Amino acid sequence: MIAIIDYDAGNIKSVENALVRLGEEPIVTRNPREILGADGVILPGVGSFGDAMERLESYGLVETIVQVAERRIPFLGICLGLQLMFESSEESPGVRGLGLLPGRILRIPDEGGLKVPHMGWNSLKFPNSGRLFRGVHQDSYVYFVHSYYLRAEEESMVTAATEYGTLIHASVEKDNIFACQFHPEKSSGVGMQILRNFVSVVNGTYDVS
Repeated sequence: MIAIIDYDAGNIKSVENALVRLGEEPIVTRNPREILGADGVILPGVGSFGDAMERLESYGLVETIVQVAERRIPFLGICLGLQLMFESSEESPGVRGLGLLPGRILRIPDEGGLKVPHMGWNSLKFPNSGRLFRGVHQDSYVYFVHSYYLRAEEESMVTAATEYGTLIHASVEKDNIFACQFHPEKSSGVGMQILRNFVSVVNGTYDVS
């Protein structure tokens, strides 16, 4: 069973619907016992870094999420969920993120005539192999909506990257932690394959051969 963390962030329903289409029966919850009892956990979200951290704190979910990471439960962050996994964001100076992974969240530069927020389809490159991208071809397109982007401290955990005015670390993987800046649930067949791969990790059916 996959738990989707409910902290009043947007985009939860579309993630739930995508998992249902894959044959899963996810639960949307902020109950720590249900989250820690799940086989896999997803932290979706759109919105402000600072507001999101405040809501996670108010619902007592920060410690729960840390325990998810410590217990090696497969954990996927999507969009804002990716950003929250890191230490800080230029969007909310002085606000500490979850700190599960080392890196910074920076504002996309306003230059070159590119619109910010970045809204649209971009192709992916794969600097390192990642379990989320099995069966996904290099240069496949996925859907982004964001004004801030990840610059990971450890290049080895970057499994997908794209360019939009700067190099964007679009997906990372380290141990049980996975994250995507883009929205797999809105990325057509490519996105469904990415979610299918995560489900395979959760269910223990991922073929490492």
